[in-house]
Amino acid sequence: MDINDLKPASLFHYFGEVCKVPRPSKHEEKIRKFLIEFAREHSLEAKEDEIGNILIKKNAYPGMEDRETVILQSHMDMVCEKNSDVTHDFLVDPIETYVDGEWLKAKGTTLGADNGIGIASELAVLADDSIKHGPLECLFTVDEETGLTGAFALKEGFMDGDILINLDSEDEGEMFIGCAGGANSTAEFAYNEVDIPKNYFFFSVAIKGLVGGHSGDDINKNRANANKLLNRYLSLLDSKYDLYICNIDGGNLHNAIPREASALCAVEMKDKENVRVDLNIFLAEVEDEFSVTEPNIRMELSSENPVDKAIDRETTKNLLKSVYAVFNGVFAMSQDIPNFVETSSNLASIKQKDGKIVIVTSQRSSILSARKNVSKVVRSAFELGGAKVCTAEGYPGWKPNADSEVLKVAVDSYKRLFGEEPKVKAIHAGLECGLFLEKYPRLDMVSFGPTLRGVHSPDERMLIPTVEKFWNHLLDVLANIPVKK
Repeated sequence: MDINDLKPASLFHYFGEVCKVPRPSKHEEKIRKFLIEFAREHSLEAKEDEIGNILIKKNAYPGMEDRETVILQSHMDMVCEKNSDVTHDFLVDPIETYVDGEWLKAKGTTLGADNGIGIASELAVLADDSIKHGPLECLFTVDEETGLTGAFALKEGFMDGDILINLDSEDEGEMFIGCAGGANSTAEFAYNEVDIPKNYFFFSVAIKGLVGGHSGDDINKNRANANKLLNRYLSLLDSKYDLYICNIDGGNLHNAIPREASALCAVEMKDKENVRVDLNIFLAEVEDEFSVTEPNIRMELSSENPVDKAIDRETTKNLLKSVYAVFNGVFAMSQDIPNFVETSSNLASIKQKDGKIVIVTSQRSSILSARKNVSKVVRSAFELGGAKVCTAEGYPGWKPNADSEVLKVAVDSYKRLFGEEPKVKAIHAGLECGLFLEKYPRLDMVSFGPTLRGVHSPDERMLIPTVEKFWNHLLDVLANIPVKK
């Protein structure tokens, strides 16, 4: 069975078409062209703003012209992560999908259902004239994953609807009416290159096999952070041996829990076997600590050819201590919503280039003052180590509106279709809705979608039976949008 055999056929057809179009964050040129051509082929009005956001309009189904105008919204870009043993160029190659039981997956890469299934839903509605709906606008934004660039740049007057349905949620049966705001804090350590003494043992050490995941949705699941684990092992070695770090690299994206991290190091030749023994002991300890959440954790150590230079010793110690001290994980739980993460931080990436070590972290909170506080906590740890730190302006949260009219329609629809009450929730991840509300304060919004798991990692997968439920629910909501007041 492949994607063409799945139901609903029209929705999976368009998802398959979207998977063929490369769309990394900040490289949405091909998907933008695809959407404009789609609009032209279906004789639909389309426009594009200066940043690349696209709006496609469709007239109401006959007899429904008096309904409120609905905006369906999703983002064009996808997180591009792959396993280290997979050859894939996200700028050129299509996503290769396959069916594994009840799940749709990709071959060694992110699937891009976040938010490709949202794009496909909009296209399927636009292409089918038998679907009942009022006046419709479909908004496709750019660069949601790495900076919410499209939502930030969206201007007043680009769209006209009063109701917005965001299609970027990942738990079928749950309606989201609020989200966290967030900001990145970036630390920069400047270092000097120093010579490494003669007769040293050079080795690479790598953390692999971690689950990773979304730094919002998955931050409360006690998954290991590859950067934290690598730093912990290196700190152990630094406390016992004459350790030189020649290169360090871990993680990639600010909104992904890092799955892999590695370093090239050197110690005195007499300690060659000791670092291997220490690794075995350390690995046994972390396997025990993360026995439930990280069943496939691996650490690899291999000898390497000598290099000439390393990071100076003072910077090495400041770096290791700062990364050890910096907060990572759930900082506070909500006092209002049971089992809801209020505030968190993710140690996302460590990169070394041109005499600098750059560390990117991401803080989230549903309370602005709490987000600023945890950003200050992170900033302080790095500044104590001598790093230069910059916290970005960030993006706003979306305050829940319990009196939302479209929420009532969505909840009533779900109960009528499936005979059960949906969960109404806020989400710790960032959605573009907070930014839309700044530009369009009249908007009445709700977010829902099919069930996705492992997003932002090569383990990303979509639960096939929930796609049809999501689709039927979306169509019923569109058919029951109220008359414009």
